[in-house]
Amino acid sequence: MTQTLPAPAAGTAAPAPGGRIRRLLLGAPGDPRWSRPALWAVLAVAAALYAWDLTGGGYANTYYSAAVKSGSQSWKAFFFGSLDAGNYITVDKPPMALWVQDLFARVIGFGTPALLLPQVIGGVAAVAILHATVRRAFGHPAALIAAAVLALTPITVAINRDNNPDTLLVLLLVAAAWACQRAIETGRLRPLLLSAFLIGCGFNTKMLQAFLVVPAFALVYLITARPGIVRRVAHLAAAGAVLAASSAWWMLIVDAVPAGSRPYIGGSTDGTVWDLVIGYNGLGRVFGESNGPGGGRGGGGGASFGGQAGAGRLFNDVVGGQISWLIPFAVVALLACLALLWKRPRTDLARAALLLWGGWLAVHYVIFSFAEGTFHPYYTTALGPAIAALTGAGSALLFTAGRRDGRRSWMWTLVLSAAIAVTGAWAFVLLDRTPSWHPWLRWTIAAAAVLAVAGLLGGRFVRRAATRAAVAGAVLATVATLAGPGAYAVSAASTASNGNNPQAGPSTGFGGPGGMRGGPGGSKGFPGGGQLPGAAPGAAPGGQLPGGFPGGAPRQNSGGQNSDGQAPWTRGDRTQRSGGGRGGFGGGPGGETSTQMISYLEKNQGSATWLVAVSSAQSASSIILSTGRPVIAMGGFTGSDPAMTVAKLQQYVKDGKLRYILLGGGMGPGGGDASVTAWVQKNGTLVKPAEYGGTSSTGSSGSSGAQLYKLG
Repeated sequence: MTQTLPAPAAGTAAPAPGGRIRRLLLGAPGDPRWSRPALWAVLAVAAALYAWDLTGGGYANTYYSAAVKSGSQSWKAFFFGSLDAGNYITVDKPPMALWVQDLFARVIGFGTPALLLPQVIGGVAAVAILHATVRRAFGHPAALIAAAVLALTPITVAINRDNNPDTLLVLLLVAAAWACQRAIETGRLRPLLLSAFLIGCGFNTKMLQAFLVVPAFALVYLITARPGIVRRVAHLAAAGAVLAASSAWWMLIVDAVPAGSRPYIGGSTDGTVWDLVIGYNGLGRVFGESNGPGGGRGGGGGASFGGQAGAGRLFNDVVGGQISWLIPFAVVALLACLALLWKRPRTDLARAALLLWGGWLAVHYVIFSFAEGTFHPYYTTALGPAIAALTGAGSALLFTAGRRDGRRSWMWTLVLSAAIAVTGAWAFVLLDRTPSWHPWLRWTIAAAAVLAVAGLLGGRFVRRAATRAAVAGAVLATVATLAGPGAYAVSAASTASNGNNPQAGPSTGFGGPGGMRGGPGGSKGFPGGGQLPGAAPGAAPGGQLPGGFPGGAPRQNSGGQNSDGQAPWTRGDRTQRSGGGRGGFGGGPGGETSTQMISYLEKNQGSATWLVAVSSAQSASSIILSTGRPVIAMGGFTGSDPAMTVAKLQQYVKDGKLRYILLGGGMGPGGGDASVTAWVQKNGTLVKPAEYGGTSSTGSSGSSGAQLYKLG
């Protein structure tokens, strides 16, 4: 039994200006009266979740925030995506997401709104575009369900409250899916080229991760698009050319610039974008790399962040609560709906859309599950649109098919009931992992799932109350499937963003919410606790971030300051402050001394390009945000990039571009180049702590024995 989908009206005259506004607010004349207001309600909920207490997000991920600040000061830093306005080194991602935030910063000024408002807008736009895409293939009910699921996906809420590039990536890929579906539906080349262009923009947002949708898009177009096979192949070839051009243009320009005239490419081993694409942000993510945070060959790749690689990674204690709530439903819906629509014509849009979203889900699931390199739970936000689309499509198709008369219609009701039962059971398991967090919720979901199944089956087999029972079953099914992720989503919206590793839900261990199992009464603001003692959000075990930076960069809020004008940062459940409103080098012993040392550097920088050289971006970003001045991160994000050499350092000193460098205390130069340290100790002058009010017991910088040297 198949479902007849309404065809869009053709030859309709363009509406008058007043009609356009009415159509925007209430939908097209042929739409159900509830459809557009319901969409606006979902978008309003999404906006509220993503924007709640927006200014409390502070600088979020200070690594990218420092690059945005630098890009708002220097157009060269803007183009390259440099961490510092002096253009010593770039961040370890291409700069398209930074460009959006940079432009906001140049218009409204650098601060929390410039960093996070683009994320809110992008997240809401992705929900709206997904709704439009699903509506054309499966109708209004399916589109509304899909939009609601994406809006309430926990990790999507968390990432849209942060300034990582994943929000823009998801927006671009959802828009690319819309364009690809239009190309399949119409047989026209232009939408397919637009889809390829948008994926290329995704590449310049997060490199090879954007290409994970390409196999599904290309294969579905090749199989199901309207043109003949020769034209389909030609169209895909043209789209491939557009994809290559829109992906590679920035990389080719940057690598064509002489190394001495551009910043070192952060995350690479040789200072080129090509190496970054193939290595750290490419095959290194899949097979493991030796210079990534939390990664390393033989060291369990991304185990520090997302759990061990394997088929169950997306369901484990770390990642499960972020994305897996509706994966069982989506898989059942995909298989059942393909069987339901299997006899339709080759060009059937609904079946093509199922294959498109199913391919998206399958490829991402395999790569994310088995990747041996660095893997953060928030990467899984890219699964959200596919899960949402399949959930919406499956709910609408199976419910409608089960309500029809026919020999096999009862079978689709059973399939839908089974999917709801499995989803409710899985939600119970996820919530049972943190039994002290709203313990009533898992039992409510279990009861709703049982009653939903009873209602759906009663609506199918008990004729006297068929309609009322089916409607009640549908309502209860919504509760059973969305209450769990909705609760996690609300928790993400009510908690300050963990910039380095944003997650949703109760705190269950390392990295804040959603991590490994913890217990009640943890760090302030995170129900369930579990923050490591003395560790900043996103810190590695022992409170140490990669590169030896104690505690990580400052966590700032309300635009980077407290009400008393001082800049705080969080270490576990304790807030520490540096005197005078400066961010210091990341807290720990001697925070005040670090502030005094920064003041000393500012007074003595003179005409030098950089305020100071430190080991890693974790150290440099906090100083950049605190002072607004360029700082050299010698070893990039992790402190392990081979960016600094003795020859380069000597040239900087000779040209008067650098006067101070910080060594020791885990803050040596990156890349393991001991010769840089030896050269500095031999040719530099140790700055005595008394010169800026420090104490010898904490070292020159006031942080774990690190020492400040004057060069030249």
